Amino acid sequence: MEQHEVELITQLVAQNEELAALWNDHQEYEKQLARFEGKPYLSPAEDAELKLLKKKKLAGKTKIQFILDEHRKSEA
Repeated sequence: MEQHEVELITQLVAQNEELAALWNDHQEYEKQLARFEGKPYLSPAEDAELKLLKKKKLAGKTKIQFILDEHRKSEA
């Protein structure tokens, strides 16, 4: 995520509960994904968990982007 988007999110989380929850989830997914990055080998269960986390993170990021786009439209 780009820095200007992160700054906008930081400003909007106090006003938008959905965005705040999505942002918290996004940050948690990043932490969980970082656990897997340091491993040279993933078990099948870890690989499945990694794929699921990536899907959840992407879905959340899509929702965050939609909220940001709606905010930008309302500001224009």
